[in-house]
This record gives sequence, C-alpha cells and structure tokens, in this order.
Amino acid sequence: MSVTKDGDTGRWMSQIRVTDWTGKTIHKKKRGFATKKEALQWERDFISQSTGSLGMTFGDFIALYVKDMEHRLKPSTVASKKWLIDLKVTPFFKKIPLNEIKPTHVRQWQNSLTSYRDENGKPYAQTYLKCINNQLTAIFNYAVKYYGLKENPCHKAGSMGKKKADEMLFWTKDEFQTFIESMKDRPASYTVFMTMYYTGIREGELLALTPSDIDFEKKTLTVNKSYQRLGREDIITTPKTPKSIRTIPIPDGLCNCLQEYMSHCYGLQKDDRLFPYTKSFLYHEMEYGCKVSGAKRIRVHDIRHSHASLLVEMGFSPLLIAERLGHEKVQTTMDTYSHLYPNKQVEVARQLDGIMP
Repeated sequence: MSVTKDGDTGRWMSQIRVTDWTGKTIHKKKRGFATKKEALQWERDFISQSTGSLGMTFGDFIALYVKDMEHRLKPSTVASKKWLIDLKVTPFFKKIPLNEIKPTHVRQWQNSLTSYRDENGKPYAQTYLKCINNQLTAIFNYAVKYYGLKENPCHKAGSMGKKKADEMLFWTKDEFQTFIESMKDRPASYTVFMTMYYTGIREGELLALTPSDIDFEKKTLTVNKSYQRLGREDIITTPKTPKSIRTIPIPDGLCNCLQEYMSHCYGLQKDDRLFPYTKSFLYHEMEYGCKVSGAKRIRVHDIRHSHASLLVEMGFSPLLIAERLGHEKVQTTMDTYSHLYPNKQVEVARQLDGIMP
C-alpha cells in the first residue's frame, strides 16, 4: 500500500496491490482524495471487497453479488434485482460491515418499510414487502454459501408481507368487453389486449411475438421468446422458464383480429416484432382504456389473471390452465387460482350418498 500527496495539486493518491478472493493479483491506483484519511479509508474498503473479507461493507458486498449474478441470470432479471436492491435495501445497510448486520438491523429495516406511506397515505402492498424481504434473504444466503458468513440474520428476524394478495384483481367477461369496446378506434392497442385476454401470455412474451409465431391454418400462437427494454436497448431473451415455451390454440375471433391487424402493417416481415412497443406503451393504453370506458382499473399483468379466471369459470382443469399459461408447476396454478374454483364439497357428499347401499 502507498498513499502519497501530489505537490502540485495538494490532492492525495493511493496505489495498492492485493490478491483477490479468486487468487488473482490486482493493482489499483486512485487519485484525487482531499485528505490522507480518505485515501486510507478507500484502501481499507478496497482490500475488504477484493479479498472477500466479511468485514467489507454491505455496499461493497452488493457490488460483488451483482457482478456474479450478471454471469448467471438474464440481463432483465439482473436489472430488476439491482433496481430493487438499490432503491429499498442498500440505503439502509450500505455502510454496515457485512458480518456486523444483526437480526435487530433487519427488524429495523422491515419496520421502516411496513410503516411507509406514500403521498396518498397508502402503504406498500403486502406482496411487494414479501418480494423485498425475499431479496434480502437471498443476498445473505449467498454470503453464507460462498463467503462463509456464519448465519443469515433474516432467519431470526422473521419475514414480512404476504406471498399472495388478499384480493386478486381481474376482469370478468363483461368488464373486459366494456374495456375493449373503447379501444376499437386504436387498432394496435385493440389487438394487443385481445391477444392478452384470450391467450393469457405475459407482457414480455406478447411484445416479442413475430408473424412467424402465428399459424393461421392451425390456429395457434407460439411463445418462444420474451422482450425487455433495458436502458435504450431492445433485448430478446428466452421466456421466463422452460415451460413458458409453448404453443397455444387460439379462437377464430382472435385469428381474425390478428389477420386484420397484420394486413395493415406495411412491409411487415416474418421476423419483425408484431407489436414494436414497450411495456410503457401498454401501461399508458391500459390507463386510457380504463378512463374512457369506466372499466375497473387493474394492472396489465392482471389481464393474465383475467384469462385464467375465464378458464376456471368455463370449467377447465388446473393442469390445462398451467400448460396454457406456461407455469413450471401445476402447484403454481393451484396456489394462484385455487380460490376461484367453486367449493365442490357438497357435491362430493351428494354423490357419495348415491353410491352408498
């Protein structure tokens, strides 16, 4: 280590050579410190992070965590993780050494989030709180597994939030009809929401569709990719899970709708994006349609729930719905939509009566 002062500028500079936790030798130089104390502190932080020391700050550890995740997860997933961590996790824990974070710190952090109210006096949704807490738990699990942290403080602190919302928002057939009527003078939006409602595909899957994914002879729609907008770059990736790659039979009415829309897309090639928009476009159009029609306000993703509720109402099995939605496990379908299935216990008792001697 070497900290020196530049006689001309009066600023301090640090030069350091360390062996990182992978065994690689790193030589680092940094200029422009106002004081010697700042330069020395930078050296200590750099050594902790580079050597994988549990004495590194939480902020330095997050930099290592994200860097590792970038090699293992999709860019869109990493971006979502980083956004959530930077906004809701790092500000509280950033300067605390990793090995000094206790369950009491986690509890204080949880309390700050559960007591939060926005400008309208509304708290965070219970499912959102659960999502944030799961992210912190995953970070400490990673520290335990790969950096030798003794234990995960989240386990003793307990969780917060709920896995499932108390109420699932979705449109009934009549509510969707009210909404879609208001979109008839907006052909692209009309086709977008018709496709989502009658297939249940995710937003990213919809925005990645190309003409080659639609087979009008077989009346099917194939999902094999997903679209994300990261920064100013359009990213096409594989879908969420292997089961998300699927071919969905579609009704005649949707075939006609798609054919009509595509016939007005000038110069459309088979590998062009059928809907060359972003998720922001979907949100704005959804907001417009709800405002004009007076339909109940739901999220764009809730159209997927609306499709599932429609299939439940029509009497289809969880297995078929899981295949159509691209769920990895049927249990996911049951956990998400079990409350929509009518209670058949009385019918069971009635049929048992019928077979008893």
